[in-house]
Amino acid sequence: MVSADRAKFDAHMMGIALMMARRGLGLTAPNPSVGAVIADEVTGEVIARAVTAPTGRPHAEPLAIAQAGARARGKTIYVTLEPCSHFGKTPPCAEAIVEAGLKRAVVAIEDPDPRVAGRGLDRLRAAGLEVRRGVGAEEARWITRGHIVRITERRPFVTLKMALDSEGRVPEGTGSSPVFVTSPQARAHGHLLRAQADAILVGAGTIRADNPQLTCRLPGLESCSPLRVVLSKGLDISPHARLFDDSHAVGVLCIAGLGADPVRKATLERMGAEVALVPVVGAQLWLPAVMEALVSRGITRLLVEGGPGMWRAFSDQSLVDEIAMYVAGVGEQARSEGLGSISPLGLVARYAGNLPLGIVDTATLGPDRLWRLRLAHRQEGH
Repeated sequence: MVSADRAKFDAHMMGIALMMARRGLGLTAPNPSVGAVIADEVTGEVIARAVTAPTGRPHAEPLAIAQAGARARGKTIYVTLEPCSHFGKTPPCAEAIVEAGLKRAVVAIEDPDPRVAGRGLDRLRAAGLEVRRGVGAEEARWITRGHIVRITERRPFVTLKMALDSEGRVPEGTGSSPVFVTSPQARAHGHLLRAQADAILVGAGTIRADNPQLTCRLPGLESCSPLRVVLSKGLDISPHARLFDDSHAVGVLCIAGLGADPVRKATLERMGAEVALVPVVGAQLWLPAVMEALVSRGITRLLVEGGPGMWRAFSDQSLVDEIAMYVAGVGEQARSEGLGSISPLGLVARYAGNLPLGIVDTATLGPDRLWRLRLAHRQEGH
C-alpha cells in the first residue's frame, strides 16, 4: 500500500513526465513520445527530466539517466510508458535503469508492443526494483495513443479538425486560397495541432478549393511541419498547387487508386511527391489501406483537415479518435454544453455522424471557441 504522501508525490512527478511527453508530440515518430523524470523522494528534488529525442532515439530513460549521472543511484524514475526490454537500434531501457542503480520505477502504462508487453516491468522487478504502475494512466494513454493503435489496429491516432463559422457552416475556398472564418488566435492553435502531428491529410477537393500550403507557420515551429497527405482516387491534383512549392523540404504523399493514370503519377513524382496506390472500394479509396500505407511510413499521429466528406468517411470506417472543433465568433458567450440552439455534439453529428463523443476540453481563442471531443468509450483507456 502506497502512503497518501507518497501517492501525491508520485502523481506530481508523473505530471512532469507527462508534460515532457507532450513536448515531443509530432517529433518522435515512428516511436512514441515518452517522458521520464528522475527524482529524490527524500528531498523532493527533480534530478533529471527528458523526452524521447527527435526521430525517436535516444529514448527518454537513457537521456534522463545521462543527465542525472551518479545521482540516479538509489532514486526513483517516473516514465509515461513501460521501458523497452528488447535490443533494437538502441539497448533496452530497462537494462539502463537497472545499471544506473535506480531503486524504484513508477510507470503510467504498459507497452502493447509484443516485444515488450510487461517484460520491461518484469526485468525491473527481477533486478529488485520496486515497481508501481497506473499513475497518470488515462492521460498517458491519450498521449501515447498513436503508438498504441499503430500496434493494435495498424493505423495512426486520428484527429479531425473542424473550422466552422458562427452558424456552424463550413467555409468554401475561392479556388486560389482558403477562406478563413476563424480568428488569428484560433488559426495559430490549429497550426500547433499541425506541429503535434506526424502527417496532415486532405482530399484533392480541398487542394482545388483552397490551394493550401498545409505547413506549420508558427514562429519557431516551422521545422515541425508534418508530412502532407492528399487523397485522390485518380490523382486529379494540379502539379502547380502550392504544396509542391516546398515539396523537397516538407514531404508530400499522394495516395491514389490502383488504376490511377501513370502519366499523372510520374508528373507528381517529378514535382517531389511520393505516390502510393491502394485499392478502391465502391467509389472511394479504401481507408484501412490508406492507414496501412501511413503506418508503414512511420506515421503515428494524423490530423485530418479535409471537409465534411472526408470527416464522414473516417467516421464511417470508425477511424476517429478525437475532434478539434473551432467555431468562429462565439467566444466567451459559448457554453461548454451548447452553442445557442446548436450543440457541439449536434455539429459533429451533422458532419461526421453519431459518434459516441464526450467533450473533454474547451478554450476561448480570441472571439472564437474550441471544443475538444474524444470518443467516450476510449476515455477510459480501452
